Amino acid sequence: MNTEETILFILKNFKVVAVVGCSRDEAKEAHKIPKYLKEVGYKIIPINPNAEFILGEKAYPSLLDVKEKVDVVDVFRPAKEALEIAKQAKQIGAKAVWLQSGIISKEAEEFCKNNNILFVENRCMMVEHAKLKKEEKI
Repeated sequence: MNTEETILFILKNFKVVAVVGCSRDEAKEAHKIPKYLKEVGYKIIPINPNAEFILGEKAYPSLLDVKEKVDVVDVFRPAKEALEIAKQAKQIGAKAVWLQSGIISKEAEEFCKNNNILFVENRCMMVEHAKLKKEEKI
């Protein structure tokens, strides 16, 4: 499911991104990447039980606390948590689950496939967006 077509479709068509594991620490990728996504026009919903606001956006303790529509769940958590996050993504009606670079979960992939949720793993949303922008595809 990690196809270029899937990645392009997600980045072009889905604009509300819940970031599970979003960080207040500006030195961490889990802060830099959502910051970039916000700067290029995505709506960011930080998911972090230890923060009230991140990047000027209200943070939520879990995906299940988010009341607005979420298109993509971008995951910055260990692979062992990916299946549970994918299940929560389904509960809130998300259309895609994106596991950041270094995160791979066959269980989450299988769950998403069986529930018609687009799935990307081991790829960076910021890198993929910047690449497609450079190629003038988005």
